[in-house]
Amino acid sequence: MALPTFNTKSPTIKRILKEATELSSQPDPTLHAAPLESNLFEWHFTLQGPPSTPYSEGAYHGRIILPPTYPLRPPSFRFLTPSGRFEVNREICLSISGHHEETWQPAWGIRTALWALRAFMEGDAKGQVGGMEMPEKERRRLAGESKAWRCQGCGGRSNEDILREEGGEAGEGKKNEHVVPEELKFGFGDQMAAAERNDVTKHKGMQVVSTPSPNHSPASASAASPPPPSSSPPEAIHPTRTEPVPSTSHAPPTLPTSTTRRTQSDGVPAWVDKAITGLVAALAVMIIKKILL
Repeated sequence: MALPTFNTKSPTIKRILKEATELSSQPDPTLHAAPLESNLFEWHFTLQGPPSTPYSEGAYHGRIILPPTYPLRPPSFRFLTPSGRFEVNREICLSISGHHEETWQPAWGIRTALWALRAFMEGDAKGQVGGMEMPEKERRRLAGESKAWRCQGCGGRSNEDILREEGGEAGEGKKNEHVVPEELKFGFGDQMAAAERNDVTKHKGMQVVSTPSPNHSPASASAASPPPPSSSPPEAIHPTRTEPVPSTSHAPPTLPTSTTRRTQSDGVPAWVDKAITGLVAALAVMIIKKILL
């Protein structure tokens, strides 16, 4: 059968080929992943169960479907081997899958996603899409049977044989020292929402709750606050111009006299205004008498 041809200049094809080469040249004894020879967008993986869990003795096979715009959009995942944790051949709702494109980052790849997928197995399903609940005894039984499970779609090898060819042995219980990004530690929608709620609550608490300083006291607060306005009369300080305050009653506000305004505005004594007024009146009387005579 002739193998299909691909446009090797496509950024998506380049990325897929790069990841396939990296996974092949740097094998991980706890997982295997590779695209089908007939379709670069369909990958099959085999994953050793997380240590110190009911799945630690198991090896699980699954399928990955990459979108045409990978890695701009996330892949989708489904398990083909029964595990008691995920439904068989049903797409899983995870933060690394197409169900939550908003949390996917193009910098992540197949290897990182499979590390996160293994970490998700340790949690509870909580009724989410693709997850299931099963007693621990049954999960351990399925883990023991999973090593002999074979996928006819990718060569018919058993899960145990696939991992052994990667350089490890399924069920050895080796510790996986893989670092999963913080954003991938919440697999399901309710877990992600709970984390967001906690972050929002914490953020609000930091803004609303104010813890007083041990050195804080009313006396220190008074010292830091501005002093109250002085009750001294205007003559004792530098005079400033005061604007009339509108009255709250319906009556028109009383306008200040010229004497009061001058006293408040430039500090000139009131008797000066009176003297000027008297001189003006005397001059006016003299002018009138002269006109009449």
